[in-house]
Amino acid sequence: MVKHKHYRPPGKKKEGNAARYITRSQAVKQLQVSLPLFRKLCILKGVFPREPKKKVKGNHHTYYHLKDVSFIQHEPLLERLREIRAYERKVKKADAKKNRDRANLLRQRRPTYRLDKIILQRYPNFIDALRDLDDCLTMVHLFAALPAIEERIEVKRIHNCRRLSHEWQAYISRTHKLRKVFVSVKGIYYQAEVKGQKVTWLTPHPLQQVLTEDIDFNIMLNFLEFYEALLAFVNCHLYRSINVKYPPILDPRLEALAADLYALSRYFDANSRSAVLDPQAPSLSGSGNVESQQIGDSVSESELRLAQLQHQLPSNEPGALMHLVKDVAGEEEEDDDTRECKKLFKDMKFFLNREVYRESLLFVIPAFGGTVSWEGDGAPFEENDESITHQIVDRPMHGRQTLARQYVQPQWVYDCINARIILPTGGYLAGRDPPPHLSPFVDNEAEGYVPDYAETIKQWKAAGRSEVLPLPGVGKEDLEDPQNLLAEGVIDRAKAKEAVEKKKKMMALEKQYHDELNKELHGVPHSSSVTNIDNHISGKETEDKEEFDDDSELAKLTLTRKKRGKLEAIEKGIKRKKDHIDVIRERKRKLRESQKSKEG
Repeated sequence: MVKHKHYRPPGKKKEGNAARYITRSQAVKQLQVSLPLFRKLCILKGVFPREPKKKVKGNHHTYYHLKDVSFIQHEPLLERLREIRAYERKVKKADAKKNRDRANLLRQRRPTYRLDKIILQRYPNFIDALRDLDDCLTMVHLFAALPAIEERIEVKRIHNCRRLSHEWQAYISRTHKLRKVFVSVKGIYYQAEVKGQKVTWLTPHPLQQVLTEDIDFNIMLNFLEFYEALLAFVNCHLYRSINVKYPPILDPRLEALAADLYALSRYFDANSRSAVLDPQAPSLSGSGNVESQQIGDSVSESELRLAQLQHQLPSNEPGALMHLVKDVAGEEEEDDDTRECKKLFKDMKFFLNREVYRESLLFVIPAFGGTVSWEGDGAPFEENDESITHQIVDRPMHGRQTLARQYVQPQWVYDCINARIILPTGGYLAGRDPPPHLSPFVDNEAEGYVPDYAETIKQWKAAGRSEVLPLPGVGKEDLEDPQNLLAEGVIDRAKAKEAVEKKKKMMALEKQYHDELNKELHGVPHSSSVTNIDNHISGKETEDKEEFDDDSELAKLTLTRKKRGKLEAIEKGIKRKKDHIDVIRERKRKLRESQKSKEG
């Protein structure tokens, strides 16, 4: 009998890829579940297809590792999902027999399951959960903006995503952990730094979303189910880390007015007040149970807790209601970035016009120390408040304007956040074309191209820190000490003396340039005429300096030493050519005169 190369006698164990990987059909058959349920289990457990080096069954199959399938097979959730599937058959059977009472009773007693153990298995440490939070936040914010369709997405899922996203934003805004914001065509990118981990997520624009038919919402809802549980765990841990009770109890009046972030800010303030006034007091839920027994069964526990929170808040102080910028009791020590972000919009009061995207600005402005209000019910202060410093508008203002405040476009807020300084509002006034909105996620210097406005912002930041940077087009090698160049034999003594004088004048020009930048940064108008630089140089050295009235000489000073040398070489070449042309012309003139004399 001839044995083939891949012949395996009966009973012998498989080896290699055939023993380590199985196809999706084999995995479904081994687990005894349907294909949609298998996909759901893989999503919840974090199991993904593998690519073996040698595909035993062919290239058109999807392969899974055998240990991953065994991992799913021993999951208690698998047995729970089988029970739910059997229970659904009872409901269908009651409907088929037209026994409506039994069918409604079975629907009310439908079994459920929780994902707590799966989350703890996948993320043993809290830092691991933060590292995997980017896709989670993007998915939750996406579904929070989608319309509710009964056939595809339930209303309660939309409301739950909206609640979780607002809880996350309230924590980031309260603790001043937001670092970058960028408005793009896809949506608005945010980046926060929580527990030393950078978390980046994308939120859609507030436009009407259209659901297409080519998207499998069942798979997306399976991911959303896991992400909802994960974000709830993360929010609970973060809230408790700053001594704030979770889940928050919101004001129903503000919730009805779609002012969830503002309601969360009041909840933060109530918790901080209760922690400061009575740190030994029991939790609100415990006190609510005691008082509810005294009052009676007519008042529920949640209503009593809400009444306690509203009693602790001042109703006659609108400014005190926006306590997103107030320190939280028991908060961890702040780093340098947090302290810098906390003071960016300090002592500034913003008012949002109705055409502006409200939710984004309500999130970012308090995160950087500002106080904000809007046009509508439930706002902390009205538009006619005299303490408002900036009004955010997105269309030209044709009505009455207040001289005490500045009317700027929303891009000014985002650019100030990315630059970490208060930029001049001249380019962002209502009705004007704003400067380019630069992405803070792109390192322009590493890319080799720095936009003009980025260079301008860099100069403004340096002027705010009282640093001296070279003029545009001037390299730092122009500020080198000429004495070192003299010692190295690069230049002679006469040129070294001249270079010393030029260096001092250039330093005076640098000082004047940064003074003008500082004035522009603070909104002080500056004169267009150039001041006399010689006044900055004292003593006898000012008498020996040559005047800089010639524009060509002043232009040479703004060039680097290398470019200035090239320019001088070009000028010498041009001069030699002119001299050569003059010599030729002189020879021709003499030749013509000699010819005329001979003819005469």
